[in-house]
Amino acid sequence: MDYENQFRRHLESLHQEGRYRVFADLKRRCGAYPVADHFTETGTRDVTVWCSNDYLGMSQHPAVREAMHEAIDQVGAGSGGTRNISGTTHYHVELERELADLHNKEAALLFTSAYIANDATLSTLTRLIPGLQIFSDEKNHASMIEGIRHGGGPKHIFRHNDLEHLEELLQSVPLDAPKLIAFESVYSMDGHIAPIGTVCDLADKYNALTYLDEVHAVGLYGPRGGGIAELEGVMDRVDVINGTLAKGFGVMGGYIAASKACCDAIRSYAPGFIFTTSLAPAVAAGALASIRHLKRSVIERARHRERVQTLKSMLADVGVPVMDNKSHIVPVMVGDPVHCKAVTDTLLTHYGIYVQPINYPTVPRGTERMRLTPSPVHSDAQMAYLVDSLRELWAACPVANGQYVRLAAE
Repeated sequence: MDYENQFRRHLESLHQEGRYRVFADLKRRCGAYPVADHFTETGTRDVTVWCSNDYLGMSQHPAVREAMHEAIDQVGAGSGGTRNISGTTHYHVELERELADLHNKEAALLFTSAYIANDATLSTLTRLIPGLQIFSDEKNHASMIEGIRHGGGPKHIFRHNDLEHLEELLQSVPLDAPKLIAFESVYSMDGHIAPIGTVCDLADKYNALTYLDEVHAVGLYGPRGGGIAELEGVMDRVDVINGTLAKGFGVMGGYIAASKACCDAIRSYAPGFIFTTSLAPAVAAGALASIRHLKRSVIERARHRERVQTLKSMLADVGVPVMDNKSHIVPVMVGDPVHCKAVTDTLLTHYGIYVQPINYPTVPRGTERMRLTPSPVHSDAQMAYLVDSLRELWAACPVANGQYVRLAAE
């Protein structure tokens, strides 16, 4: 067996499909976000980042940075172990209390990422509840899909945000069978928002638990940043909420918020929680400061909403094909992996604009796109430059059926 040839063959397949991924070597400038240094073989240049999940720019916030510096000075860098063995610091305890309060739940449980939180929790719930049948939205994140697969129990996939189809599937299972409906509040690639309250109505009707991924909503929506469920006044109806500290809150890590018994059971049985080193105390301290700030301040969320709507309107005015949605996600449709990469490469090399191409398997083939994420700190001038650059590219190339066809330089 030629093992190296196997690796090369698979890599070549990615290159031929036009979806081989290249990492941009960036160094963000503290206090100057969204500007960053882009390191290349020929030198370093300024770029403006337009695809970060640091939605509110909280990674740069003075209170967050100060809290992280203070934690390092007081306790050092690492946590020293798993949560069971010396890795539960007071920062972790405080952060879990703050997260439980944010979502009006009895408890919360920290993980090293929201991906791990989804995978570990969903797989463990299947093992804890004999016969649990999971009903999953077809556009759920890969971490939810993996968690459901790892659990090994029966699953039912309902069409995206299609509540009639969800009810049909629920009706196909005995009423007394244990059930769980897993879905997201904001779907990060299309920007769609789930009808949470109506899903909860179905859960009540068919005796099901609800599991809501609020990763792309926490910090950004609701009076205190609790997400879409808080915005719509239905947090109390959701059984388990998954969230992240890495997007709206600007740091890293993931969590669930639920009943005390549920969190304690996951804490006690989930290998993905038990057997991994806990978050660094400085990370927990930074996240704690970010959450506390966004619970009190509405300035960042208000500015964010204005920037999103402004960019969507500007793009529409010049005919750039933006997928319509009610969230903060701005998907610009291209529809071909090769052309999508050509567009983003041109933006980076010729315009100093960094947007990562979004290709399969993140989105279905034929729906390749750029995913723009305006933040409160993107200026009018930066927006105008982005829109003018995209207008030039679209004007230089024919567009058919909403798809970008070919760069003139190709």
